[in-house]
Amino acid sequence: MSNSKQSILQFNVDNSVKKNILEKISLFSKKKILVIGDVGVDEYVMGAVKRISPEAPVPVLEVTDEDKRIGLAANVAQNVVSLGGHVELISVVGADTGADILRDLLKASGVGSAHLVVDEKRPTTRKTRVMTGHHHLVRVDYEVRKNLSVETEEKILAKVKDLIPSIDIVVLEDYAKGIFSVSLVEKIVSLCKQAGKYLMVDPHQTKFADFYKGVDLIKPNYNEALALTKIHEEDIENVNERVLAVGRKLQQMTGAKDVVLTQGKDGMSIFSSDTQVVQVPTFAKKVFDVTGAGDTVIAALALGVAVGLPLAEACVMANYAAGIVVGKIGCVPCSADELVAAVKG
Repeated sequence: MSNSKQSILQFNVDNSVKKNILEKISLFSKKKILVIGDVGVDEYVMGAVKRISPEAPVPVLEVTDEDKRIGLAANVAQNVVSLGGHVELISVVGADTGADILRDLLKASGVGSAHLVVDEKRPTTRKTRVMTGHHHLVRVDYEVRKNLSVETEEKILAKVKDLIPSIDIVVLEDYAKGIFSVSLVEKIVSLCKQAGKYLMVDPHQTKFADFYKGVDLIKPNYNEALALTKIHEEDIENVNERVLAVGRKLQQMTGAKDVVLTQGKDGMSIFSSDTQVVQVPTFAKKVFDVTGAGDTVIAALALGVAVGLPLAEACVMANYAAGIVVGKIGCVPCSADELVAAVKG
């Protein structure tokens, strides 16, 4: 059916919806999510600048505080745990200090690190931000973005095969650091279909949408969706028509039954197998920092689908969770208690 004949239905978040969500949150503890993707560490070195170095014309930072946080797919995993679910995390790290830091942070967050594959030829992704107040002086990145070796990819696949029987939902979290190749995605898709496991992907805009062919659900934000489909905003002037075109093209290119298109303050558009598109509102009261909000959304969505929430209600719940984390500074997970309080209002 053409986009012009499609309609967008505003989803009504009434008391019965909230009641169902609250009942399902209590079941998160019975579910286990498998998260596969790029992981990393976010470091912050903070202090005051009072002078210029005598060695070179650069500021000298007098350090007053340091902070280290879990980043990328590891943040999805810690959100699953903080929301009350169980998680298995598969990724690749180096044989370095960054990996040691990451393991310690994962342990403190209740996330296991037993399925991190060590590749001595790659550094652990680590971003160190040197800051004074809200101003960045410099950012130091430890990472490579090249594809994994055949040997490392095989190790990841072996772990997926071992874990998939015991999990409920699989999430691919792609930050384009090199973990996912077309071949690995195809093999994971095949394993999920054989095992009857629902497969979600949080995609990266540097890929073409059919890179993720065969997944059950794809969750890009609006800008990522434009990049993935190669649709240009100027080609479709009407915003609603553009959203419809992007969502349907993502379905066609990936074969996904469900597309969840996140749009910040405009909420989410949900495309399922029929022609009806459902729009879910956002619930953010204050927005201080959107860092990590997408990670929270995919974690909440995975748990919501796992406990049997209809997709629209799972998206409502995920938007409540996102509304909590954007009110915080930095990559901070949402807790089950916070989520319950937000839904209750």
